[in-house]
Amino acid sequence: MSKTIVMIHGMWSKASFWDNYKSYFEKRGYRCITPTLRFHDMDPGDEPDPALGTVSLQDYADDIEQEIKKLDEEPIIMGHSMGGIITQILGGRGLGKALIMLCPSAPAGVNALNYYSLKTFFGIMWKWGYWRKPFRLSFDKCHYSMFAVMPKEQRKKFYNELIYESGRALWEIGFWLLDRKHASRIDEKKVTVPVMVVAGSKDKMNPPSVMKKIAKKYKTVSTYKEFPNQSHWFILEPGWDSVADYLEGWLENVAIENFYAS
Repeated sequence: MSKTIVMIHGMWSKASFWDNYKSYFEKRGYRCITPTLRFHDMDPGDEPDPALGTVSLQDYADDIEQEIKKLDEEPIIMGHSMGGIITQILGGRGLGKALIMLCPSAPAGVNALNYYSLKTFFGIMWKWGYWRKPFRLSFDKCHYSMFAVMPKEQRKKFYNELIYESGRALWEIGFWLLDRKHASRIDEKKVTVPVMVVAGSKDKMNPPSVMKKIAKKYKTVSTYKEFPNQSHWFILEPGWDSVADYLEGWLENVAIENFYAS
């Protein structure tokens, strides 16, 4: 098994959000690469580049693919939230020795609509032209949908670190039936490497019911794991190290299985 992990952050995020995981896995002998997605290298208080609004999921995946091709070995690909659907896209392109998705966004064909996601995004999606503009959720929406486990005294501080995201990417995830370019479509038959799908029982953004559907999509190669005390921000909220421990053990087992299979 590869000892290189490419960690792909999610919406409103940047590479530094992986600091806990990067430190954890580097101490265990892994080389961790944490790219920042296109137009995400900005200060939270700054106005976003208008071009961010029209960036596609495929654009993000193209950028990460170029980074992967520069490496001296095929890496493990790990993605959080929107980074999880980018991970799936890359897996569908035949990239990655293993794929790990932490509460990933759902690809085309997986019905992810639910009361909580509609309540979270309705205000954004109601605005005409949102699919070509950068956007950011309000604190109240984040508090409702993503901060269930994060200590109350840290929620405002963390919210102030969030940046803008692509309206186009949100549209491709939420309205894949209308997307003629099929940006979020993945052919599961092309994903032949081990896949790990991780869910948090308290996650309202990408709830376990949707995570189980994603794991089922890759059922010939996937493992599903649900953590009862985690919400959406696996990589930052209390308990992140327990999730990391589990993932390290899974990677070790995958490496052993691959060794004997060869």
